Amino acid sequence: MSSVSKSIVSQESKGSVIDTKKPLVEFEIDQDVGIGSSIIEYSKTNAFQRFLYKISLQKDTSLTFSEMFLINDDLKPILDENERPWVWWNYVCFWISDAFNVNTWQIAATGVQNGLSWWETWISVWIGYSCVSFFMYISQRIGSNYHIAFPVVIRSSFGIFGSIWPVINRVVMAIIWYSVQAWIGGQCVQLMLQAVFGADIESRIPNGIPNSGTTTFQFLSFFLFCLFSLPFIYCRPQTLRHLFTVKSVACSTAGISFLIWTIVRAGGIGPVVHFKTIDKGSKEGWAFVDSTMNCIANFATLIVNAPDFSRLAKTRKSSSLSQSIAIPCSFAITALIGILASSASQSMFGEIYWSPLDLLTRYVESGSRGDRGGVFLIAFAFALAQVGTNISANSLSAGTDSSALLPRYINIRRGGFICAAIAFCVCPWNFFTSSSNFTTYLSAYAVFLSSIAGVVSADYTIVRRGYINIFHLYSVDPKLNYSYGKYGINWRAFVAYICGIAPNVVGFAGACGATVPSGANYIYQLSFFAGYIASFSVYTFLVWISPVKGMPCKLNEKGWYEEEVDYNVEDFFSETNNNHPNEYNLSKHRLF
Repeated sequence: MSSVSKSIVSQESKGSVIDTKKPLVEFEIDQDVGIGSSIIEYSKTNAFQRFLYKISLQKDTSLTFSEMFLINDDLKPILDENERPWVWWNYVCFWISDAFNVNTWQIAATGVQNGLSWWETWISVWIGYSCVSFFMYISQRIGSNYHIAFPVVIRSSFGIFGSIWPVINRVVMAIIWYSVQAWIGGQCVQLMLQAVFGADIESRIPNGIPNSGTTTFQFLSFFLFCLFSLPFIYCRPQTLRHLFTVKSVACSTAGISFLIWTIVRAGGIGPVVHFKTIDKGSKEGWAFVDSTMNCIANFATLIVNAPDFSRLAKTRKSSSLSQSIAIPCSFAITALIGILASSASQSMFGEIYWSPLDLLTRYVESGSRGDRGGVFLIAFAFALAQVGTNISANSLSAGTDSSALLPRYINIRRGGFICAAIAFCVCPWNFFTSSSNFTTYLSAYAVFLSSIAGVVSADYTIVRRGYINIFHLYSVDPKLNYSYGKYGINWRAFVAYICGIAPNVVGFAGACGATVPSGANYIYQLSFFAGYIASFSVYTFLVWISPVKGMPCKLNEKGWYEEEVDYNVEDFFSETNNNHPNEYNLSKHRLF
């Protein structure tokens, strides 16, 4: 038997640029083992190094050092059409299922509570989610055409290494929101247990954690929901479409049934739909704006990470037109159900319950066995809705973004489980205390996300005109389009990002309780538009005075250069292994 190989780790070249020609490990193949085997000599490594090797996702020693920190199987473009199974009706089911959750149910409550009539509030919901569908259409195009995820998409605008900052932002917020949504899911589990074992079950379970801000029963429900979510985190994104198909049918059926049940019990739709408490004028106008902007802010996370799902589309049209129609329709219908059910609740209990979980709690306390059975089924539907929302908006985003931070060791699945583990330790019940402003901070985070979305959209639509060289997204070579020099950071993107945040800072302080000018509050009510438009405009201006590499034409020229990528996997990696990847040809399409 020939001697087994020695491992030689490549060294970084001078400066911050890594020599992509040197392999990470050179080795000789043991002839008795056969071609394709790689045996690493462990005699000169310590236990920690051996552990890192065992958990590494990339044991292919032909990969260069830079490739191991820029790419893994989940970050690669999905160029195989068989790996892109989502068709138009999968996206319709996805948005129908995403619309039905506790948060959407309460969206319309904001407008009515601010004094708008039910129909004014409903119109604001239609307008808000129509705006959302427009932003989603722009954001998802790059994913559906180039089949790449958000953390890879953002390399084109922020730079290969500059993209790390917005990715970290997304990971942190996805974890926190996962924790918050999981706590709400735990409240659904509480209702299910109360429906089975009685409304007084919480008082019958000894509270072993009296000073923690929660009870043993509430914590148990939270734990059960988190446990129920784990199998869905294990699923690949391609197969999650089946979850959303089931959820769209089960949850929409439960929502309509809940509405009919409530109206029948109340003997009508109640008094809320017949009055408004605000006079016509500027107050009414700003209440309408606030209701509209709540819809957009509720979608900020999904607008940013839209490529994570659109890259799964079988064709470019699969994800575009279908979701442009499905988003406003499904969310508006869910909001209307919430308005009517809440209105009917006042006729029954003399009090308006804007949260469906609060209304179901009253059903458990005052209902018969049949009522409790109905509560169990509807609460289960809400729990399933929370699982789907958490997976689509938080777990998948955290997993994908985490894989971009440490692609050698983390993939989407591992990142999702890491997100769930950290979220469990966040103690989300503290966010819901009356003295906590944390929910205000979470809502305000749409300001930061809108600034990121504005930069990415300007780079793709105005600067690049739809042209992205995907080979350059996986290389640190400073000569390529998205390295922006040897540091891999696009300063224009960060200046625009800060300018997008700046107009909303004073208004954000006002939302947290500080005394600020009324004008700042008005700007803050338009926070998503203000952040998006400011960052979009500033980035375009900075590129105009300081052009970037890879622009197919000047900003004052007409043209659109986007085409759906049609490379096979072998061709892609044969190109990415080159130090200077070849440009692929895109035909020019005139806009006018």
